[in-house]
Amino acid sequence: MSDRKTAELVVIGAGPAGYPAAFRAADMGMQVTLIDPEVNPGGVCLYRGCIPSKVLLHVVKLKEELALAADWGLHADNARVEPGELRAWKDKVIKQLTGGLGRIVKQRGITYVQGLARFSDERTLTVVPADGDEYALSFDHAIVATGSAPASIPSAIQSPRVMTSRQALDIDDVPDRLLVIGGGYIGLELGQVYASLGSRVNVVEMLPEILPGGDRDLVKFLERRLKKQFESIRVSTKVTGMKEQKNGINVQMEGDNAPGKDQLFDKVMLAVGRKPWTESIDLGKANIEVTEKGFVDVDEQRRTSNRHVFAIGDVAGEPMLAHKGTHEAPVAVEAIAGKNSAFEPRAIPFVVFSDPELAWCGLTEPDAKKEGRAVDVSSFPWKASGRALTLGRTDGVTKLLTDPETQQVLGVGFAGRDAGELIGQGISALEMGANAEDLALMVQTHPTLSETLMEAAEAAVGQSTHYFKKKH
Repeated sequence: MSDRKTAELVVIGAGPAGYPAAFRAADMGMQVTLIDPEVNPGGVCLYRGCIPSKVLLHVVKLKEELALAADWGLHADNARVEPGELRAWKDKVIKQLTGGLGRIVKQRGITYVQGLARFSDERTLTVVPADGDEYALSFDHAIVATGSAPASIPSAIQSPRVMTSRQALDIDDVPDRLLVIGGGYIGLELGQVYASLGSRVNVVEMLPEILPGGDRDLVKFLERRLKKQFESIRVSTKVTGMKEQKNGINVQMEGDNAPGKDQLFDKVMLAVGRKPWTESIDLGKANIEVTEKGFVDVDEQRRTSNRHVFAIGDVAGEPMLAHKGTHEAPVAVEAIAGKNSAFEPRAIPFVVFSDPELAWCGLTEPDAKKEGRAVDVSSFPWKASGRALTLGRTDGVTKLLTDPETQQVLGVGFAGRDAGELIGQGISALEMGANAEDLALMVQTHPTLSETLMEAAEAAVGQSTHYFKKKH
């Protein structure tokens, strides 16, 4: 090991939590070292997650929309997706984004180390560069932002035919018959990609519903579409065994909706969630405690049991979402700088970038029922939206949960085209403490999908213009 080096702040992991932390710290005048295995910042989100998946989803949604457009007089009979060209476009987007972050690292004067790091004691890391000898790095403070990795199941086997979401994004080929294990957002999003490319997609989910925990008033719109796109969706069913054969993977299942015999698939995709990535960084040597689920235990400032070390992003607990990690970053950095900062968002949005999209924030109706909490629920069906009708996409709804006494907005949900773009209005309403009348009085542009939130709020206060519901 070479001579010891020092850093005022070292950030381990350069994903959507790590690099914003490093950038904020550099802007505040700290001497920062950022360590990550990739040549440029970006993390799983940019290289193997949210960005590449959205590239693929955008293309296949466009293909599906062209098919629908025949009803509107637009005929594009020869539209097809060429997987190799699609993969090249995805890689170009990734390179542009991560390359831009690499330039910003240099502009901010951050020391970037492509490599790995592990704790050797409470104030020291062992750094293993990709192109050099390992060395000791002493730090005043450290931020752990190592992210997460795909989870697996006991029956999974090692085979080129068994993919994680990471391999699925590469689109090496388009299997004739694909099994997706897991009915969460990752499996359903990528399932739609492969279905659009020509695969016969089958989904297995061990729980009674796809998108477990989601509001069924929203999920039902996606479920209807998936039943047409996928060969099968088997809930309350789990995979108990896999065996590789010359012509595919033989899969055994059991449960309420299991088939009567083994099934053969060309490929299998594991999409059963993600787990925090704490392996190989030796948290114990730094006296950093983890929870029963393997997350680093942190307080409201993202400080760990080691007062010199903070943790943010997926590794610091659920929800494991990129935007949650990004907003934890300045909290940790400001706490290191001695500021009175805490991570206390009123709302963290969830978005499923399927087709149709689903998005919600704040309290959901299922959670309200679990808590025994009284709420008023109002909604506006997109069949009554002029803009949705012009788009030929009336398969959606806008939903609003309010307090029965004060009418304060408690939760907002959208199902339909561009729901992920619309949910920003709901976040603003929750963070600003708006009530239903505030939203009803907002002048929204007509005709737009965004005005459906105003319409839902009007329904909440009993004066909806475009949707009549008989009073009881």
